[in-house]
Amino acid sequence: MDLKIQEGDVLVIAETAVAKAEGNIIKLEYMEPGATAMELASKTGKDPELVEAILQESEEVIKVGPDFIISETKHGFVCANAGIDESNVEEGLATPIPHNPDKIASEIRSKIQNITGAKIAVIISDTQGRAFREGAIGVAIGISGMDPLWDRSGEKDLYGRELKTTSIAVADELASAASVVMGQADEGIPIVLIRGVNYPEHLKNDSANIKPLIRPKKYDVFR
Repeated sequence: MDLKIQEGDVLVIAETAVAKAEGNIIKLEYMEPGATAMELASKTGKDPELVEAILQESEEVIKVGPDFIISETKHGFVCANAGIDESNVEEGLATPIPHNPDKIASEIRSKIQNITGAKIAVIISDTQGRAFREGAIGVAIGISGMDPLWDRSGEKDLYGRELKTTSIAVADELASAASVVMGQADEGIPIVLIRGVNYPEHLKNDSANIKPLIRPKKYDVFR
């Protein structure tokens, strides 16, 4: 297939592929578990080395239980295991969330645009669970070229009523759609090209970042 990048395309890239490309891989055997890691390993049943890696990537541990650690990463993401992933890497290795996913997305986008001349958006995606629903979905952890939120307040619904607080996490929706194609097992599809997304012109933003998707603690009613 002769697939060429076109204006308005959205490129979604799995964070595991980014971690491998950067060499950002944790060798668990080199982790030296401290007292906190040993305590949490006892509570969760997880390997102490993995727990130590989770702690090093965490800003705050929020909740622990049998086989889970929910923490806030240094990026501000609240997720299981600080986003550390042991899938699709060799035994004894793990991949953390990239330290600056927005910067990576921006660099990739810039290189592609320089080569193709097409203005696109790039999303770095991760797979995360949800607090009150079963199953994991793809979410955006880094972005460049478009705002991650689409504020539709002030627009009218089908019956002419004005929308008051409708804000669409369009970056997460695109990441989730791409995740269906990527798969979670041995599909080996780390990059998905999305075409035909009619996002409005005002969402196109060269300085966009993922921060608008992160709910401030003062508005977080679930902690």
